[in-house]
Amino acid sequence: MSFDNLGLHAALTRAVSEAGYAEPTDVQRAAIGPALQGRDLTVAARTGSGKTAAFILPALEAVRAAREAAGPRGGASGAGRGPRVLVLTPTRELALQVAKATLTYGRHVPGLRVATVVGGVPYGAQLKALRGPLDVLIATPGRLIDHLGSGKAELEHLQMLVLDEADRMLDMGFIEDIQHIAEATPQTRQTLMFSATFGGHVGKLASRLLRSPQHIDVASHTDTHENIEQRLHWVDDHQHKNALLDHILTERSVDQALVFTSTQRDADWLADRLAELGHAVAALHGGMPQGRRNRVLQALRSRQLRVLVATDVAARGIDVPTISHVINYGLPMKAEDYVHRIGRTGRAGRSGLAVTLAERRDASQIHRIQHYTTQRIAAATIAGLEPRRAEPKPGMPTREGPSRSDARRPGPGGKPAWGKPGMRGGRKPAARAFPA
Repeated sequence: MSFDNLGLHAALTRAVSEAGYAEPTDVQRAAIGPALQGRDLTVAARTGSGKTAAFILPALEAVRAAREAAGPRGGASGAGRGPRVLVLTPTRELALQVAKATLTYGRHVPGLRVATVVGGVPYGAQLKALRGPLDVLIATPGRLIDHLGSGKAELEHLQMLVLDEADRMLDMGFIEDIQHIAEATPQTRQTLMFSATFGGHVGKLASRLLRSPQHIDVASHTDTHENIEQRLHWVDDHQHKNALLDHILTERSVDQALVFTSTQRDADWLADRLAELGHAVAALHGGMPQGRRNRVLQALRSRQLRVLVATDVAARGIDVPTISHVINYGLPMKAEDYVHRIGRTGRAGRSGLAVTLAERRDASQIHRIQHYTTQRIAAATIAGLEPRRAEPKPGMPTREGPSRSDARRPGPGGKPAWGKPGMRGGRKPAARAFPA
């Protein structure tokens, strides 16, 4: 099946073809048709499955059809201010990715007006975009709530509401914001909800917001990720973990690597350490100004960076096909985040490698990840860097105090380095590989 068979206007199929896509993915084949028919949808789809086009193409078709029905003077929104389509995303990076896809697929829709409303950036440009009619608005819930409260955002003429990565938005505490936003939209709107899972709170939210939705399940957390090889390295301590990371990053097979840490502080520290070793590297996390985050992502896409060190929140929405390796330096807090992490590699038909570096105290979380994915992650070793301690067995107690390298190791002058190998006197090294 080609995109020409999905019922889309020629202006959209032409843009898709120019973007280099010949055949729709499973989620696109399953969701685009019912969405074009006006159905409410709940779509279970993992990251990297092509879900963005699965809702953006029907959204653009709705915009195009509404403009055609309104006549030559209809313009964006036709009836007044505010968007025809609203897409809610959990993070700024994902919002920007969706906006980019919207402009790519809508390049042949004359006068298409797209705006993003996200936190961490000045209000001025957003207020200017919200003053006039809009076709598509992509927003994070918190900042949109601000604009709704001030009366600067209007959703009275909304035709389609899309919730992207709904499970992640609920994990981040946006459920009340989402409900408030939905109440500001017409009850006649069409609603599309995309999520990795629809259990628990996500399913309850779907039952409140959607009308007799059609459920589509094309990819779940139990997918085998055939194009992603998963490896598990047990490590003795931080020194051993760093030695393994250094070895992996120097392998010739690494095109670009995405290294995940558990905290913002670890991301900054590890990026500094890798910069001192000569890597083209930068950190990415939610504590950075949006302008710098944008520059880091652009540097990654333009291949100025070979290594990106990121936290889970910041990495949402990263779609860079040349990421060949995902390395879990710090384990995710939730098992489902593991699936999102490894989905950053093996994209656009390429193969990828996902490596997890786990200490013995991480054994219970490794077990939860394997239980969630219903897959065992094969343990591996690197010659000369084998762990000294035996691999934890299922059910083996793993509670232990900090390893010797985790303790407050003295730095120069006897000052503690607070458990961060490479930190001098408790302060981060100043070296950076990517300019601020």
